Amino acid sequence: MDDITIMGMILAREETVINEIQIKYGEYMKAIALNILGDPLDAEECLNDALLALWNKVPDAKPESLKAYAAKTIRNTAINKLKAKNALKRAGTDADKVFEELENILPAMTSAEDEYIQNETGRLINRFLAELPVRDRNIFLRRYFFAESISLIADDLRLREGNVRLILSRTRIKLKKYLAKED
Repeated sequence: MDDITIMGMILAREETVINEIQIKYGEYMKAIALNILGDPLDAEECLNDALLALWNKVPDAKPESLKAYAAKTIRNTAINKLKAKNALKRAGTDADKVFEELENILPAMTSAEDEYIQNETGRLINRFLAELPVRDRNIFLRRYFFAESISLIADDLRLREGNVRLILSRTRIKLKKYLAKED
């Protein structure tokens, strides 16, 4: 079933659409949750929560890409689940390392201006990523959005793990300079 039909079913509030989303994007979404949570049972529970969130949010959000919206929804759901378990530092997955790597670059969220700052930072990061070479952007997104391991990225791109780490390090340095320049 194509995304336009699925979106139409969501807007028509047809409950069977949840099954259609799961058929089309379920494995993809579960893989993202598993990368972050490291536990198949938690990933399955997270998938169910994310499917419900899609059902509830899509009519208002009207996303251009259902796949991208599903990825963002499952990622946010998994991160929230990880935080709720108070296990960010003890997750036993690569997820804690992923967040630590960006910790010194992204601003801390503690004031009333947080939402504005978060939106502006997201816009700047998107602009920064658009300027990167395709390979570097792909590596950055796979690591920091999808929380994939360095070894998986290296294997898929036929690179050494050291090369992937170096590309990520250089990209983080460029991002930090870019964000500082943009204030």
